[in-house]
Amino acid sequence: MSIRTDRHGVNSIRSRAGFTLIEILVVLVIVGIISAVTLLSFGLLGGDDRILERDARRLSSLIEVVNDDATIQGRDFGLELMTSGYRWVEHDPILDQWFEVADDEVLRARQLDEGTRFELYVEGHRVLLQDEAKKTEKDDDGAKRDLTDDYLPHVLVLSSGDITPFELHLIRDSDRAEVTLTMSAAGEMEIGNDDQQT
Repeated sequence: MSIRTDRHGVNSIRSRAGFTLIEILVVLVIVGIISAVTLLSFGLLGGDDRILERDARRLSSLIEVVNDDATIQGRDFGLELMTSGYRWVEHDPILDQWFEVADDEVLRARQLDEGTRFELYVEGHRVLLQDEAKKTEKDDDGAKRDLTDDYLPHVLVLSSGDITPFELHLIRDSDRAEVTLTMSAAGEMEIGNDDQQT
């Protein structure tokens, strides 16, 4: 309640009960904006799915680049997958052994974000992935290579243009979000999730 004096010096009492419709709408808009920003910052509106798709697209692009290099240069490459990372290896035909691709920023070893992991299927069978990559060279203390004569990377990218068919799932454990990268026997690659294939 407020007391006002008009221009003639007469006091009048004016009472105000409640909010106007405009005030209520402004408050609702502000609350809505704050809620949307909060949800997006915590990734509750699917923002993190873009990270999974980004990782799948990056790997897909790398496979295409390596495939081009393999066919043009006559080299055989391999993709070794770990539980939450991957690296590229190259076959040395003279030594008949696989070695990690070194000094190449594009084909460097990569790790997935924390809480994200791979599941690999080859010919319909799940492949057990290790937590760490196998050793490809002797360490300073002279430790032996883990890459024995019968070692093969999980996915072969050969100079003939052939690529091992596979199905690779990128899974975020916190909410079981999943993106799948599939290489068919015909050499066609697809990226998709439960909703779509691209």
